[in-house]
Amino acid sequence: MSLTSSVTGFNPKELLKRFTAPLLITLILLASHLSFGILDSLGHLMTAILASFLTEAILHRFLFGSWRDLSSAYISGISAGILIRSPLYWPFALCAMLSISSKYVFRYNGRHIWNPTNFGVVMILLFASDYAAVLSIQWGSQMWAMLVIWIVGLVTVYRASRFHISAVYVLSFFFFGWIRSWITGDPYLAEISAITGPMYQLFVLFMITDPKTTVRSRNGRMWVAFMIALVEFALRLSEAVYAPFYALFLVGPVAMVLEDLWTTRNRPRSESTHSL
Repeated sequence: MSLTSSVTGFNPKELLKRFTAPLLITLILLASHLSFGILDSLGHLMTAILASFLTEAILHRFLFGSWRDLSSAYISGISAGILIRSPLYWPFALCAMLSISSKYVFRYNGRHIWNPTNFGVVMILLFASDYAAVLSIQWGSQMWAMLVIWIVGLVTVYRASRFHISAVYVLSFFFFGWIRSWITGDPYLAEISAITGPMYQLFVLFMITDPKTTVRSRNGRMWVAFMIALVEFALRLSEAVYAPFYALFLVGPVAMVLEDLWTTRNRPRSESTHSL
């Protein structure tokens, strides 16, 4: 879209919709840092955001010959800045670059199949774990910040018609937490306390609800959310520290491919039935 058409076609509601997610993730960042000082440094955060912006701009320009809105890149960059823990700068840049690049490299039928930030984080955990880790702070006594973000975030995903995904996942998380508590003997609150942290807020409000990497049907999205929680449950029993990221990494692309294969397989039958 050209600058002229963007200006002449200015729509406040569309503008608000486009920038709601960036504003929400900025709120998460501010509340998290003011409560716990989660950022190692402003330089690390800016490194991730700048790397995300440059990667998005260069790849989109090279592949499609046009410039694109960078709000999505901002979300990936700021997510990498929040989630990655390292005294070095390059893991932040690498996570952001891998996140954005995955949208252009790993595609199936015209869609990227991994949530960008989830892909970048998992790659860092798999191949650069000696140099970086992932944020695992919980809110503890700072419940006011957590409640504000959850309320704003859930209203946002509701308005985006994605509330059912977050709701099914959270309810499944609580259910499987109860089963883990029964199996391990650990207190139930200890099993579910992780969901109060900023890591899970990004995961529940942004990663699993990403419109570009979720299946098309409402029922399908709810089943996928349940399966993510189920795989996470199994991984947690195996003491995988970053189970939710691995679970989404494994379940999300498989669900999208299976949905596409199912749709392709059944389309001729439905068309032939319609012709009769």
